[in-house]
Amino acid sequence: MRERRGFTLIELLVVIALIVVLAALLLPVLNAAKGRARRTTCLNSLKQINLGVHLYAEDHGNTLLSNRTGVVAGSLGVDELKLVRSYVGLNGAPSPQDVLFACPADIFHYNYTERVSEGSHLQARYNYSSYAFNAGNTLPGDPPIHPWPGVAGRRMNSIKDPVKTVLVAEFPAFLPYSWHEPGGKAHYKDAKDLVSFVDGHVSYIKMYWDANNLRTGREESWHYDPPEGYDYRWSGD
Repeated sequence: MRERRGFTLIELLVVIALIVVLAALLLPVLNAAKGRARRTTCLNSLKQINLGVHLYAEDHGNTLLSNRTGVVAGSLGVDELKLVRSYVGLNGAPSPQDVLFACPADIFHYNYTERVSEGSHLQARYNYSSYAFNAGNTLPGDPPIHPWPGVAGRRMNSIKDPVKTVLVAEFPAFLPYSWHEPGGKAHYKDAKDLVSFVDGHVSYIKMYWDANNLRTGREESWHYDPPEGYDYRWSGD
C-alpha cells in the first residue's frame, strides 16, 4: 500500500495563524485606502460646488450667495447652496439622489452632543447636502460677537484674504468634528475637514475649537476666526 501524506494539525494551525496575522496587517491598510478614496470623492465634489458658487457670483455682479429667509437649527449655509444647483448641472429641488452633494464619508452626524448614525445628506433639514456655505454673517449677532463671521452677500473683490477665507466646507468643519478621522465627540480641537476657499482651492485642514468659548456663547468653530497657525478664516475682513 502507498503511504498517503497530508498536513498535520500543527501545520494547519500555523497556516491559519499566518492568515490571521496577514489579515490583521492588511485590514488597516485597506481601510486607510478606502478612507482616502472617500476623501478624494468629497474633495472633487467640493471643487465643483465651489466653482458653481463662482459662476453664480459672476452672474450676480460679483456678489456671493445670500438667501437667508429663516434660521433652522443645524441648517446654517444650506439654503444658500440651493442657488448654485443649476450651475452644477442639477435641476429641481434637493434630494437624496444628488450625488454631488453627498460625501461618501458622511455616514453620521451629531445632534448637539448625541451621535446619530445617519448622514447629513440623507436629511431634509440639511437640504440633502454634506456641505454648507460660509453664511454665518447673515444670522443675528449674539453678544459679545456681532455680527457672526461669514461671506454671504459679500462682493468677491471685497474679501481681503481669498486664499484663507472659507467659501464652502463640509458640515463637520463648522462645529468641528471629522468624518475622515472621527474623534468620538461633537466638538474637538484640530478635527480635520475638507474646506474650499474663495480663491477656488480645496484643502484638508485642521479646524480650531476652544472649549473656553462655551462660556461666551460661541460654542462652535464658525463663531470665531482661529488664532495664528491655522490655514483658514471665516470672516472676509
